[in-house]
Amino acid sequence: MAHTKKDKKKLLIRVRRIIGQMQGVANGLEEDIECEEVLRQISSARGAMNGLMYEIIQGYLNEHVLDPDIQHNSKQAEASQHLMSILKSYLK
Repeated sequence: MAHTKKDKKKLLIRVRRIIGQMQGVANGLEEDIECEEVLRQISSARGAMNGLMYEIIQGYLNEHVLDPDIQHNSKQAEASQHLMSILKSYLK
């Protein structure tokens, strides 16, 4: 996947942040912290996972689905922007 190679450093930073968040969840469970805090940490990790998923899907769409020679105001470009807008609101 060419887009992941191009954005590899940025994507790996996101993954490492998610790993850290999940380690925080595990530590909280081991230390019997309050449920509200565990839920807050899980919610943060889920948001980070959704952000990572959005980046990967957007890269896939741009690199493998859309014609690289299309105009930015074409129907195909507008449809892809609309799709990503819907996806972004879904992943929040």
